[in-house]
Amino acid sequence: MTTRDYKMETAPKRVFISLPKKYIVDLSKNYNLEHGLFVKGLNPYLNEGYIQAYFREWGNVTGCKVSSDMAVAYVRFASEKEADIADWNGPHFIGGTEVTVRRVVCPKVS
Repeated sequence: MTTRDYKMETAPKRVFISLPKKYIVDLSKNYNLEHGLFVKGLNPYLNEGYIQAYFREWGNVTGCKVSSDMAVAYVRFASEKEADIADWNGPHFIGGTEVTVRRVVCPKVS
């Protein structure tokens, strides 16, 4: 087994779940969740720092991952309330382009 194969086996897979709010409460009883937004339709030249700075207005951004080839990003917030506020303050225009934002949860990966 090569080093590359080993890294692939141990890399945690991220699952993003978009559910109505009432079901998120039930899911959180069984899982420790991260709360965030899935952003689609980004300008491919925007970086993680720019996206984080945009969403800081609504809360403490604890993580951001941008996939420029797919023009999407995942923005993680410190709390459920902050993610909700950021979602509710749409429509969002980032870098001069209107983007689509979906509220998501993700089981925490240790």
